[in-house]
Amino acid sequence: MKIMKFGGSSVGTPKSMQQVVQIIEDSAQKERVIVVVSALGGVTDLLIEMAERASGGDQDYQKILAIIESKHIDAINSTIPAAVRSDVLTSFKLMLNEMEDVLQGVFLTRELTAKTLDFITGFGERFSASILSEMINQTSLTSVYTDARKLLKTDRSFGNARLLTAESFKNIRSYVNKSSSDVMVVTGFIASTGQGETTTLGRGGSDYTASIFGAALQAESIEIWTDVDGLMTADPRKVDRAFSVEATSYEEAMELSHFGAKVIYPPTIQPALKSDIPIRIKNTFKPAHPGTLINSSPQGRRGAIRGISSIDCVSLITLKGSGMIGLIGVSARMFSALAAKQINIILITQSSSEHTITVAIMPSDAEEAREAIYHEFSEEFNAELMDEIRVEHNLSVIAVVGDNMRQIPGIAGRVFQSLGRNGINIVAIAQGSSERNISFVVDQKNEKKAMNTLHDAFFLAGVKSVNIYLVGVGLIGNRLLEIIREQMDVFFKNYQIDINLKGLANSRKMLLSEKNISLKNWEEQLSESGKDTNLRAFVDRMKEMNLPNSIFIDCTASSDLQHFYREILASSISVVTPNKLANSSDQTFFNKLQKTANRYNSAFKYETNVGAGLPVIGTLHEMISTGDDIYRIEGVLSGTLSYLFNTYDGTVPFSELVKQAREKGYTEPDPREDLNGHDVGRKLLILARVAGFELEFDDIEIENLVPEQARHADSMEQFFEKLAESDEEFETQARTAADDHKKLCYIASFEEGKATVKLEMISAGHPFYNLSSTDNIIAIYSANYNENPLVVKGPGAGADVTASGIIADMLRVVNTKAQSNAGW
Repeated sequence: MKIMKFGGSSVGTPKSMQQVVQIIEDSAQKERVIVVVSALGGVTDLLIEMAERASGGDQDYQKILAIIESKHIDAINSTIPAAVRSDVLTSFKLMLNEMEDVLQGVFLTRELTAKTLDFITGFGERFSASILSEMINQTSLTSVYTDARKLLKTDRSFGNARLLTAESFKNIRSYVNKSSSDVMVVTGFIASTGQGETTTLGRGGSDYTASIFGAALQAESIEIWTDVDGLMTADPRKVDRAFSVEATSYEEAMELSHFGAKVIYPPTIQPALKSDIPIRIKNTFKPAHPGTLINSSPQGRRGAIRGISSIDCVSLITLKGSGMIGLIGVSARMFSALAAKQINIILITQSSSEHTITVAIMPSDAEEAREAIYHEFSEEFNAELMDEIRVEHNLSVIAVVGDNMRQIPGIAGRVFQSLGRNGINIVAIAQGSSERNISFVVDQKNEKKAMNTLHDAFFLAGVKSVNIYLVGVGLIGNRLLEIIREQMDVFFKNYQIDINLKGLANSRKMLLSEKNISLKNWEEQLSESGKDTNLRAFVDRMKEMNLPNSIFIDCTASSDLQHFYREILASSISVVTPNKLANSSDQTFFNKLQKTANRYNSAFKYETNVGAGLPVIGTLHEMISTGDDIYRIEGVLSGTLSYLFNTYDGTVPFSELVKQAREKGYTEPDPREDLNGHDVGRKLLILARVAGFELEFDDIEIENLVPEQARHADSMEQFFEKLAESDEEFETQARTAADDHKKLCYIASFEEGKATVKLEMISAGHPFYNLSSTDNIIAIYSANYNENPLVVKGPGAGADVTASGIIADMLRVVNTKAQSNAGW
């Protein structure tokens, strides 16, 4: 014999009800079937709302009654043949009239007791079971409608009645043995007292009904049919990558269901466990899917944990006091006070000093709980032995569950390390002695982030979902997105990284989305769905989305965004940027950025501030971290100036060479921004700071290569005219250098606290003498590299190398985020 239970989503529409009948028919061909059915989808909520409106004197309850009536008549008309439809409609009308009479009484008396509410809400199952039974009778099977109130007996705890097991089991066995029908369709959720009063078994009680019938009849299996593919590794509404669990133990299922797994009602498992009857959870809309098997010895994939579950909104009550230390019976008194008010405790934790006891409860019980505890300990409060009763709201409980947690060391460490890396603070922790469950409390805004973080850590074999927000989609930003798109498979295969574009902005439009923005069609999406760019709104929305492993990328040359960096880092969102303005602003701000990243376990990566993709800043940081002392830094830090002086020999006027470089795209639109040396100065400033020195931009001596007369030219044409006036001066310097077998080189240098940026003449023995094209070069002299400096050389500009450098920084964020970010 098999027990099959179908939930409200399974019988939500006439089409789905026909699917249910087909599933029942397939099973009943092989063995006898007992079907337990819930109310049609959404009907129980409507019944409750209708009853509450009636008790408040709101005549609109009749409109809800009309909706319920229409919903069921539509189901009857769509599923029952015309020849027998009138009998079914008559039966339904009789039940509806019975309910309407009770509602009229509620409306007139303005009173809705728990007993009356049970009676009203029980009609949902009575309606659906009678319709489904008649549908089955139209097949080759025989079916009998069974009102569970005649069989299941409970106490008088209306709303969540306690089953009288022995009497109920006896009634079930007797009834089933006398029946000869192929299928029995039983009303879920409802039962009755010895006096015949309707009771309910709690919201979700139809599952419990199925388990009771299974245990009473020693059924071979119990099937719970719903709208998902079984028990999931996490709530798919909160974790997109959640998937169904092949098998789980009774104990694991109970833990998960207690902490919010909606697929199965917690009390369902106990009767099946006692009788060792397997429960299988299946999807009505994918009947071929195996679903999840719950039994005493689950097989299949066995990871460290079985699932992650949560309770969305809880409150914490903490009793604190020095008088509690060593005092016997404090916990018992506190729990008794809460039990007397019928307040359910979700989680308990106590400090080892016995100084505090904390419990998690539902928010609706918080104030009553506080009053009950204060009343119980009023004498201690008067004697100042108790300090306070603290109430905290807007919290969530998350539970990590798995039988294997007992056998694998370090699970708790992995849990808390994963959360810490994403800046998720834990408010309270509890772990059962069975070691099957680690439960903790977090801020409600971090619930989804925490669950996704843990799911990635435990279920996706180390795959990390990296969520990026990019501001600036010019030459570098555009190329960055192209490389990510081209290399997605490589990132996933080689680095176990799945990059998701969640936010995008240019100077005109911005777009942020919970769903991934297409790396292929982002321009179209930004144009069609983007809003006017507002950096404040962009940052606020990014923080509000609160996704794990988030990285903010600033690919602009603007000074506007740097003011948001600290706020972003403080939200545990890492920052990656080629924009050097933040790091070259005042020393105090630079220091604050590093400290903020350290404090909030975020990462601040800016390798592309100097030398594009060249490994300069990271190399300096590693040298300092390993105890090396930096004595001197020299470098050619401008691709533009490198090209100019590697090419210039006096045969072509300097002004003409600058013009040619501008036409080739080697300079900024205004070459004065390259020639004035400020950009080189900012890069030198950053290198000195990374090397551990305190330095301000104004401390740097910068030789401005723009002649005085050309600095304030009104147009490019005028600028080049004025620059040409100095061609002879540049030619003289080039000739002087050549006569001395030297060459001109624009060098940034830092030594003994002194920073200079100037045009120098260097000989053939200098590390920079053989520099060519637009290459950058940096020479680092230190205790370990004194006579022979450490030299880094290569392309120091360009969209390709800069974008690649940004990606390298992103990979560093993902792989080293938990480590110290000091200075890097």
